[in-house]
Amino acid sequence: MHPSAATVNGTRRVPPPVNEPIKSYGPGSPEKAELKSRLSAMSGECPEIPVIVGGKEIRTGDVTKVRSPHDHQHVIATFHKARPEDVTAAIAAAAAAQKEWASWRWEDRAAVMLRAAELLATTWRSTMNAATMLGQSKTVYQTEIDAACEMVDFFRFNAHFAQELYAEQPVSAPGMWNQTDYRNLEGFVYAVSPFNFTAIGGNLSSAPALMGNVVLWKPAGTAVLSSWYMHQLMTEAGLPPGVINFMPADAATISNVALSHPDLAGVHFTGSTTVFNSMWETIGKNMGRYRSYPRIVGETGGKDFIVAHPSADAKALAVAIVRGGFEYQGQKCSAASRAYVPKSLWKETLAYAQEMIAEIKMGDVADFRNFMGAVIDKKAFDRISGYLADAGKNAKVLAGGKAHGEKGWFIEPTLVQTEDPSYRMLCEEIFGPVVTCYVYDDAKWLDTLQLVDRTSPYALTGSVFARDRKAVLEAHTALRHAAGNFYVNDKPTGATVGQQPFGGARGSGTNDKAGSKMNLLRWVSARTIKETFVPPTDYKYPFMGEE
Repeated sequence: MHPSAATVNGTRRVPPPVNEPIKSYGPGSPEKAELKSRLSAMSGECPEIPVIVGGKEIRTGDVTKVRSPHDHQHVIATFHKARPEDVTAAIAAAAAAQKEWASWRWEDRAAVMLRAAELLATTWRSTMNAATMLGQSKTVYQTEIDAACEMVDFFRFNAHFAQELYAEQPVSAPGMWNQTDYRNLEGFVYAVSPFNFTAIGGNLSSAPALMGNVVLWKPAGTAVLSSWYMHQLMTEAGLPPGVINFMPADAATISNVALSHPDLAGVHFTGSTTVFNSMWETIGKNMGRYRSYPRIVGETGGKDFIVAHPSADAKALAVAIVRGGFEYQGQKCSAASRAYVPKSLWKETLAYAQEMIAEIKMGDVADFRNFMGAVIDKKAFDRISGYLADAGKNAKVLAGGKAHGEKGWFIEPTLVQTEDPSYRMLCEEIFGPVVTCYVYDDAKWLDTLQLVDRTSPYALTGSVFARDRKAVLEAHTALRHAAGNFYVNDKPTGATVGQQPFGGARGSGTNDKAGSKMNLLRWVSARTIKETFVPPTDYKYPFMGEE
């Protein structure tokens, strides 16, 4: 029997989604013992990761080593790079898989994702966390909220949002029945994921798949280990072969084939603004090739801000700068990168921040006492080091400012002050543990809000600190388009699925809000159906009876 013909009567509902609780990994906790054991074992495993096309493992022989950022001599995996012919084969495999996958009832596709959520929350948790810690140099807490909790939330909440979307149906006048059919897209979705969040790769690939689509997933080369385990997890959960094809490779190898193929139905991207702009340009030039207009969904760069009013709490502001700027080495799209502080609060805020920065420990993330690990690779290390050198010459370094690359790619948590509101470190995305501060005259609060709005081409996240409610309202108004995720008296990081849907506009992307129904809407193509129960049998209308 074909799956779509299976008899299941009743309106099925997915279990109500609940955000996955964050485990503490405190001393003596069972989760800490389990994770430590898995970290130790995984450190010596060094798996050889294949390309996966239509469920089949392909070993191309073009092998790249994956190194741990905090110990760059430690090879933790190798992976085979996909070739152009593998991309073509993956597109064919996806097309073959879609015939059955798209015909399944949506509840059965959701069941795969819900099972993946439970596997990740239980038996797979330590594996996914260990892979993320080793491969991406995340501390245990940053890993837990990403690779475990956020991904579990994506699986659960996306199923709930799909249910809500499919339930949205039009009204019907007497004598007819109107319906909306939320179809899958015709063709494949090209998912391109970054290194910094394991959950992003899982969501970029699984969200379109949930809606009946098929996917070519190209993970970042620096996150292949955790991405491969994520693909293995979904396979164990029951994802059919060919629905999500795993394609580690140089971006150009995949893009040159995928972006020119007639069956390209969409792009689901997180990464740099420059790369996304280039992909959009390529798609524009190829518009005559495609069967339909590709859906282009992207979350790109950010130059995320904290702006404080004179009424702000100095200690809370300092904590937001330190946590928002230095957690995961500032390698979050949402990381605080620029701060605007009034003169009346500056001295107190700076003292609190410097005190905290002096206490921060940095090193191997397997040592749970460390607050920070290493930046992702030498390319990032060199780029950020260049900004530190610039700050040493053209600004004032108030804390940190040094780079240590002997064993791992370590950048000290760095606080910089500039008197130039257009200084490059207030404008350019650095993607490292560097926060640049600008101190303004208290009387220029409203002018400073305008400065924050126009300084950066990005509009991803930002926060305002104020105890004066009028100041909060003024910031809401002046910065309405400056951030897609806006925080009041909190750091600009830490968006939670189902609570703060994530995404920004301007140079930060298409703002399609991962972790919400808005994102899933991009992966369906609606068909309107009108059924008339008793159709007319005469072409004439009553008005034609006039004498």
